[in-house]
Amino acid sequence: MELSLSCSSSLGISALSSGCNATCAQHKIIPIKPNGKCWRLPLKCSKNLQSLGLYRSRSCKEYLPNRHYRHNSIRASTQTGAAGSDPILNKISAFKDACWRFLRPHTIRGTFLGSVALVARALIENPNLIKWSLVPKAFSGLIALICGNGYIVGINQIYDIGIDKVNKPYLPIAAGDLSVQSAWSLVILFAVIGLLIVGFNFGLFITSLYCLGLFLGTIYSVPPFRMKRFPVAAFLIIATVRGFLLNFGVYYATRSALGLPFEWSAPVAFITTFVTLFALVIAITKDLPDVEGDRKFQISTFATKLGVRNIAFLGSGLLLVNYVAAVLAAIYMPQAFRRSLMLPAHICLATCLIFQAWILERANYAKEAIQGFYRFIWNLFYAEYAIFPFI
Repeated sequence: MELSLSCSSSLGISALSSGCNATCAQHKIIPIKPNGKCWRLPLKCSKNLQSLGLYRSRSCKEYLPNRHYRHNSIRASTQTGAAGSDPILNKISAFKDACWRFLRPHTIRGTFLGSVALVARALIENPNLIKWSLVPKAFSGLIALICGNGYIVGINQIYDIGIDKVNKPYLPIAAGDLSVQSAWSLVILFAVIGLLIVGFNFGLFITSLYCLGLFLGTIYSVPPFRMKRFPVAAFLIIATVRGFLLNFGVYYATRSALGLPFEWSAPVAFITTFVTLFALVIAITKDLPDVEGDRKFQISTFATKLGVRNIAFLGSGLLLVNYVAAVLAAIYMPQAFRRSLMLPAHICLATCLIFQAWILERANYAKEAIQGFYRFIWNLFYAEYAIFPFI
């Protein structure tokens, strides 16, 4: 029986169970040595001699290194021979995992949901113009948006290695799973592919908007500009790219593909305003879990200046303004929105937000609670796009 524990690297333990007996009452300690550091892991024999168990005790800190990955897994495989795994396949798998983490999946989900929701809204408003021939073009636009997203978050990681080693040691460059040279190759590839797709398929105006997004993402992270050092400039850039450019650009491109001139509709104006304010909240709350590293590297953020508790309250308050505005829009503009969905959905989301803010307060703003609160804000972001086509 071979057991392997996968984090950033794999850990193999092989043992014969013939030495165990049914009355085994004490744990056997088998020393193993991954990455040059010796661990001592407890192994138990079961009564019926059928399994060898690897377990994590309460005091796991004395057994496991201080590196956390979100998708840790324990993989077990039974082998009849002594053949080992293919090192080339292992390297390919590790590189794919590093690239996926490099793309920051939670931001990709936001980009994907946003673009799909806006395309769906444009098609719902003009069902008679739907053509299957537009599917490849829509898919290429989605690829271009993901490439732009990958470029922006990738170049930020390249210039934030030192900060990420403190705040986000699980990111691939900070963890040593992806070289800086490989990261540069990826971001250049993302930018080139995205620009080629947009330039050949969506015309000069959308290409200009796309280039503006890449430019803002660049000056956010790259010296000597490095606008992330300035709180107001930082959250305005994030709000512009993720709020206005994404929503306006996708909706404009979709109507253009349908052969329609651009015009605002009440729902699209609503989602653009809603998400722009939401992006402001993401911009100020994203620094909540990173206060330690930002202070160490003298990065000025609202969280380092005003404190974690005050920023959490500010972000929650701005989101509540969003939800109150959504409820009022449903009440006073029934001709533009589906009140039966708009009202209960936003009241429910606002209630969940208040509850999560209360949980954060009860946890005394511990780091794990702050991280959970920030993840919840992204879940609210996804939820808004999920209901948008139907409001």
